[in-house]
Amino acid sequence: MELGEPDESGRRSPVPVPGSEFEVETDAVIMALGTSPNPLIARTTAGLETNRRGCIVADEDGVTSRPGVFAGGDAVTGAATVILAMGAGRKAAAAIDRYIRGTVSGDGTC
Repeated sequence: MELGEPDESGRRSPVPVPGSEFEVETDAVIMALGTSPNPLIARTTAGLETNRRGCIVADEDGVTSRPGVFAGGDAVTGAATVILAMGAGRKAAAAIDRYIRGTVSGDGTC
């Protein structure tokens, strides 16, 4: 997607970029829809630590108690601002990159 031309109110809406589609093979995808984590995540993901409110426990880089699993945003903090969720996403993306490159184990250790 890219931002299209501004409409009469000045707002730019996303428009598809032809030919930019791609697929990423995954074992699982967790949709982020809402302001709290789905309780099924903790019940169906062995080794994933949660707190008493059901939020996923993660460090500042989004590293969870389960190797190779990262989390951020409302699933970790509970309801918060979009800005905080975006920041958590950026930090987790960098940690995921380090994990994939083999420079961090996924449990926070190098």
